[in-house]
Amino acid sequence: MIGRLTGRVAAKTPDQVLLDVGGVGYQVHIPLSTFYELPDAEAPASLWIHTHVREDALALYGFLTERERTLFLLLLGVTGIGPRVALTVLSGIPPAELVAALRAQDVRRLVAVPGVGKKTAERMVLELAEKVASLPGEAPAKAPAAVAADDVVSALVNLGYRKAEAERAVEAAARAGGSADFGGFLKEALRRLTSG
Repeated sequence: MIGRLTGRVAAKTPDQVLLDVGGVGYQVHIPLSTFYELPDAEAPASLWIHTHVREDALALYGFLTERERTLFLLLLGVTGIGPRVALTVLSGIPPAELVAALRAQDVRRLVAVPGVGKKTAERMVLELAEKVASLPGEAPAKAPAAVAADDVVSALVNLGYRKAEAERAVEAAARAGGSADFGGFLKEALRRLTSG
């Protein structure tokens, strides 16, 4: 099983990265939190990896921090949650907020994530509230590079939001001052989508 990869970023999109390790390109599925902290193409990068094996496929899921991978594995342990939904959850809510929502048993906050229904959110709270209580506090993230509003709209559409509502949220975030970095801009747009 692959547990960690260190190599060069060959290409990246909001949901995956092609990591060149010694001439071999590994396609790794990633959450948005990892995407906007990855360096640009040709730069070195290291990812914590979860190797997911099924009878018909082998997929790699990568995370910049071991904490994200731990949360991903905890989510996989919830009845009815597979890798795609777990990745969507980590893309739709920052790790610190996810832990806080689970600790507070805030089903409403979890349901605001696209792809998470009320029953799934309730199962997450029921099965994970005690498990996340022992997780340490969140370390501050480094600031990613500046990006265009179109990139944020694209990321929101990849998360499952309709393009029109994503565009409205991005416009509202931009009018409110927006943010100079992708992560801040995306978080502000997500906050506007989920607070309504």
